[in-house]
Amino acid sequence: MIGILVWEQETATDHLEGVVMNPNTFNFPVRIKKVKGTGLETIVKNPTTKTLNSLIDAAQQLQKEGSKAITTDCGFNAIWQKELADSVRVPVFTSTLLLVPLVYRMLGKGKKVGIITADKSSLTEEHLNAVGINDPIQVCIVGMEEQEEFSSICSGKKTVNTKKLEIEVTSVARSLVQKNHDVGAIVLECTDLSPYTRAVQRETKLPVFDIVGLTNMIHNATHR
Repeated sequence: MIGILVWEQETATDHLEGVVMNPNTFNFPVRIKKVKGTGLETIVKNPTTKTLNSLIDAAQQLQKEGSKAITTDCGFNAIWQKELADSVRVPVFTSTLLLVPLVYRMLGKGKKVGIITADKSSLTEEHLNAVGINDPIQVCIVGMEEQEEFSSICSGKKTVNTKKLEIEVTSVARSLVQKNHDVGAIVLECTDLSPYTRAVQRETKLPVFDIVGLTNMIHNATHR
């Protein structure tokens, strides 16, 4: 199985079809492990060593329970990629941001990787460097934090208007490529956006990478 570290704080998107937090998204077994004390504040806004230690303990439990690889439900865990990978003996892939160096090298000269994140201001150089995103890799980063439906979910709204969220995601993607004609592919950092990968691809006509696709790839690599 694939182990998935998820926030203790629940959000309205947790049970959507197509999100990594929903076991029905996959056609293979996954084990969900809620990590005490994790949520928007402790993962995205103010990551601390205490939170990291909780994630490490949970990852080690997943390994003991038979997980062949471990992922997470938030791309901002990229900041702890090395620490989490070092804490267990199975592959750990904290974030789709790990794909950015690969995607960049797949593109032609002068092309950039577009990144759609939950909160642009919170995605720091520390996050990027932790997964190998540095010179000469060129990226364009846009955030969802100013979108009404998305931000209301992050603020604790209990229900989600999936159609409105899709409109917001595709609008942000459209603006990204209109303002940056050199973007050759898009990586969705935010795991809540996975249900809209197809819509983003349809809108931009570009390759789009998300956490569900990455999880399927790792499963194939570990379960031949």
